[in-house]
Amino acid sequence: MILYDCVITHARMEPVRHVFRYRTALCLVDADSPARGWPISPPTGRGDLDAFLAGHELAADRVLTLAHHRLLGWAFDPLTVHWCFAGGRPVGTVAEVRNTYGGRHRYLLRPGTREVAKEFYVSPFNAVDGVYRIDLPFPDEELALTVTLHREGRRPFAASVRGHVVTAMKLRHVLAPVLTGVRIRRQGIGLYLRGLPIQPRGANR
Repeated sequence: MILYDCVITHARMEPVRHVFRYRTALCLVDADSPARGWPISPPTGRGDLDAFLAGHELAADRVLTLAHHRLLGWAFDPLTVHWCFAGGRPVGTVAEVRNTYGGRHRYLLRPGTREVAKEFYVSPFNAVDGVYRIDLPFPDEELALTVTLHREGRRPFAASVRGHVVTAMKLRHVLAPVLTGVRIRRQGIGLYLRGLPIQPRGANR
């Protein structure tokens, strides 16, 4: 397991400008090799990811996953990234998005692909339309991920993750899975109090 000390930035540009940042910790793990020797276990196992890949006529013999570790069996991951390889070559990257309503959606980025249509209700203040431009280069000592929403020539929302490898887990790293969910909900309450209109979810979102 590789541990990254990270800063996550969310920038909402309309209908009001709202930017916030918070520190967190993310783990890069081999989905088939449970990590050992750490105070808490990161998420492991490929679950139904293989079935998702097969539905797109892809197969992977190795998957490296970036996510929060689990604290007492619990974590909230707004974004989980799976880098999928076959024979040592990348076959695709899966961006797995979760919202605070318990929903989940996966976006597949084939090699060389950067754009996907937005198909999932994430924020109650952002409608389900537009195109995501997603840059998820495989990390080394540094982590640099970016997701930008494009809509009719505008960029109403962008998020980034910047991080670097650390060798020791501190208390704030341990608590990161819980703090992430609290921070996101607190920001949502703040936007609601500023009068932002709630966008309808629609069916199956």
